[in-house]
Amino acid sequence: MKLTPGKIGILVLSLLLVAMTATIGAEEYLNIPKELVIKRGFTKEALNCIECHAKKIPGTVEGWKTSRMSHAGVSCYDCHVVEKSSPMASQCEGIKGTSTFISPMVSSKTCSRCHPQEVEQFLKSGHAELASGAVTSPERAGLSKLQFYYEGGGFMTNKKFSWVYGTPKEATNFERAPRASGCQPCHGTQVELGPDNKPINETWPGGVGTIYPDGSIGTCTVCHERHSFKKSDARKPEACGACHLGPDHPNVEIYLESKHGQLYQTQGEDWEFDSPPDAWEPGDYTAPTCATCHMSGIGNLATTHNVQERLKWDLMHKKSVVRSGNRGEGIKGEENMKKVCANCHGPSHIKTQRDMLDNSVGLYNTFWDGAVKMKKELADKKLLGPDPWQDGFQELEYYLWHHTGRRARQGAAMNAPDYAHWHGFFQVFQVYQDMENIYKNRIETGRVEKYSPVISSAPY
Repeated sequence: MKLTPGKIGILVLSLLLVAMTATIGAEEYLNIPKELVIKRGFTKEALNCIECHAKKIPGTVEGWKTSRMSHAGVSCYDCHVVEKSSPMASQCEGIKGTSTFISPMVSSKTCSRCHPQEVEQFLKSGHAELASGAVTSPERAGLSKLQFYYEGGGFMTNKKFSWVYGTPKEATNFERAPRASGCQPCHGTQVELGPDNKPINETWPGGVGTIYPDGSIGTCTVCHERHSFKKSDARKPEACGACHLGPDHPNVEIYLESKHGQLYQTQGEDWEFDSPPDAWEPGDYTAPTCATCHMSGIGNLATTHNVQERLKWDLMHKKSVVRSGNRGEGIKGEENMKKVCANCHGPSHIKTQRDMLDNSVGLYNTFWDGAVKMKKELADKKLLGPDPWQDGFQELEYYLWHHTGRRARQGAAMNAPDYAHWHGFFQVFQVYQDMENIYKNRIETGRVEKYSPVISSAPY
């Protein structure tokens, strides 16, 4: 553990207090009682829950038994019991007919009773409302059409959907499957309830931005696995890699390719992952994980659950801009990230890396601006197909941003040359040139191709 000046001061102050209380007496100086009593144990209701669940779902109870929650006297009852008036209130078999009501769903609102600061930070982050909004916001009608009409097979019968907030009422079990299996586990969605106030239509369990029937947002157990809640697990890149992976944002693959990831893979089994918050610092590890850079206390930076506090650029959207508003404060974010880097790297190293990222973002934005200019001219001349998923130019525009462009920018940000190059800018220029050829052909002929010239598997 690295002792910063602030931590050294706290340590010195603690030693002084010990010395003073030894000299003048603890009762006189600190005014504490002579007898300190700590009561442990669970209520009768909590013990009933534990006993019943130990028989029916023993794996869950065994996970909880080894957790710090159980050691602190926090039981299933404390997290799952709700008021009778709660929209999520229901009764399991063991409490039918009693005055106790529970919900299988536990949101960040429940966690905030013991972890208010962490939840407050979390709710300001992209892991909360912004996460579910990527799937459920009314402005995402185009994405809804992709999920239900195309991926869900609705196009095979030319089915009509009403593109409203959440899941269209017309969607069948099969048509819901792409969103339920591929989008909601990471992003979350609006939970729907049946007559018994239990979730229906595969809307729960869901991802980090899940919107619950009581209006609360966020699922802490996406990172802090239920029911063990180990911070050591949340500090490992595998926790982030459950969602931050794949052709559109291969963050865990990028990390593992980087020098940081190489050190984690070769030395990580010897690292200390269980140090207290704000005390998990270089020395416990020899290279950072995702949590180290984006969340953990390090040097003079305190632990945060707002993953945007150390970011400058928005690398996810169509054009990269310096973060502002609900996406963070980019200028301050860059200074915070530099403070992270300074724990292991000198000024020249840090400047080189940040300049490389800025230049990569600038290059990508140049390609994107060119694509936008071509699209506007095609739109003005009515040379865009009405459905972007059947129009070759617009399909390639999507891949330029959502796949190749993201990989190029994020590969540069985290020092993964294969992703920055071969999966990134190498494909960026190819996609752009294909768009340019389609654009020129439409301008010359004055018509849109009858069939899309883009292969269905798309550029990986």
